[in-house]
Amino acid sequence: MTRFIVVAGGVISGVGKGVTVASIGKILQEYGFNVTAIKIDPYINYDAGTLRPTEHGEVWVTSDGGEIDQDLGNYERFLDMDIPKKNNITTGQIYKTIIDKERAGKYLGKTVQFIPHIPNEIKRRIKESSKGYDFCLIEIGGTIGDYENIPFLFAMKSLRREIGKENILYFLITYLPIPPHIGEMKTKPTQQAIKMLGETGILPDFIVCRAERALDEIRKKKIETYANIKSDYVISEPDIDTIYRIPLDLEKEKLGLKILKEFNLKPKKKPQWEKWKKCVDNIANNNKEIKIAMVGKYVDIGDYKLTDSYISINQALQHAGANLNVNVRIEWIDSKKIEKNKDELEQLKNYNGIIIPGGFGASGVEGKIKTIKFARENNIPFLGLCYGMQLAVVEFARNICKMEDANTTEVNKNTNYPVIDILPTQKRLMKESRYGGTMRLGAYAAMLKENSRVLQLYKEAGRLEDDKNKVLKLKNNEEQSFRLGILEQAKNIILERHRHRYEVNPLFIPKLEEKGLVFSGYHIRKDKEKLMEFLELPEHKFFIATQAHPEFKSTLTNPNPLFYGFIKSCI
Repeated sequence: MTRFIVVAGGVISGVGKGVTVASIGKILQEYGFNVTAIKIDPYINYDAGTLRPTEHGEVWVTSDGGEIDQDLGNYERFLDMDIPKKNNITTGQIYKTIIDKERAGKYLGKTVQFIPHIPNEIKRRIKESSKGYDFCLIEIGGTIGDYENIPFLFAMKSLRREIGKENILYFLITYLPIPPHIGEMKTKPTQQAIKMLGETGILPDFIVCRAERALDEIRKKKIETYANIKSDYVISEPDIDTIYRIPLDLEKEKLGLKILKEFNLKPKKKPQWEKWKKCVDNIANNNKEIKIAMVGKYVDIGDYKLTDSYISINQALQHAGANLNVNVRIEWIDSKKIEKNKDELEQLKNYNGIIIPGGFGASGVEGKIKTIKFARENNIPFLGLCYGMQLAVVEFARNICKMEDANTTEVNKNTNYPVIDILPTQKRLMKESRYGGTMRLGAYAAMLKENSRVLQLYKEAGRLEDDKNKVLKLKNNEEQSFRLGILEQAKNIILERHRHRYEVNPLFIPKLEEKGLVFSGYHIRKDKEKLMEFLELPEHKFFIATQAHPEFKSTLTNPNPLFYGFIKSCI
């Protein structure tokens, strides 16, 4: 029997529901339970694929090709497991499914209504995603009081009636502000959130209180009285130095044991936090520091910097630093400024390493290309991700192969040297305006070249998929078999996630290789087309780029090999 924990947020958005859900899941894992998590997004978009990073933060990509809200990334990073795209539920998905069924006559002429059809479809998806797990955590996006939340909260109340109150708990994650002109922590917004949640028929079993400082007993008692729950079920979650400390702090309040007690369960094993604690301490208490320049374009919105656009890269760098016992300080550089000011380029000498992350479009591209050239010529460790790899090819073609106007056709359709071009299959999709969910998405197989630096990094990390039985099992799955492509041999195979349309143009590969660029990994499609996945410059301190997004497969205790190798070179 699966037990459910439903998490809703109050007072403000961005209160930390995602990392709290991930932390609760991690705690239950440590007690020996099998855990999964679901993110509900009340927006009408079908998925996050067509949303701008400045609008909604990073788009997380699942192994099975889902374009998902970034909170699924937190779940995977904490739980160290792959979570499928079906674990993200949006309003758009729910209504599209119901309308498609109605158009197909599946309701046999009945009137299709909000109740019962919408809540029933929500519950059906939740039950499907939770099969086989001891615990399923459900995060409801947005804030209590939003109109968009109503169908999902109604469904969660209905779920309790169906499965029994002994099999479901409700958490409210709330925020307690400390206005500077008052200097006192205020509980009134939390009281309002409790009231609004109660209006949906749900009373919280636990309240997790986010604030700048820890909750004191007076505030705990106030909330206890207002919510009518025991004060030791009012959990304090103050601001901390790293999100990975949250499960450790929650365990100080014995949250895991309190949850198990409510479900009448006993721990299956004793938690082992030693490795986790060591990594957290390395992040928080480290005097050794290196500086990394992140040169991108999704870094501002109005007067504010939006680092959520690259949150997974930030975390992957932090994971590598934690395991190498060094603090990684990331500084954001707008590539558009490098285009306008030569002095900005010279400032890059002050950094231990440079990253060009993924992105789309022509904005800031020339600044990124100048940055790559600077890193190559000055022997500064460089890591290019997705668009970063494509622009590394452009830079090499222009400046080493003397293809003066070499470019990606995403930026210049009329270039004489289209070293990066869109695949014919993608051209057809774009002609039909089919943009959502149609990129090369999910985990694709790459075969790594012998004696390459990339192969060495993956070998050292134990990340090669050389178990023939495992590879054959993946090939037996029709959807995954497509992403594996043609495997020449079950050797030196790795899986990394993708999200892009453009590829290295095969017509130019011989010329690039002749001048010293090493393509150290490739994917072979079912139609036998070779797609370049990795490149490197062997004589450089560290110059590696990948068409993939390796940041999506990095966790605190198991950092991604490329980020680990990059930070090691920077040190």
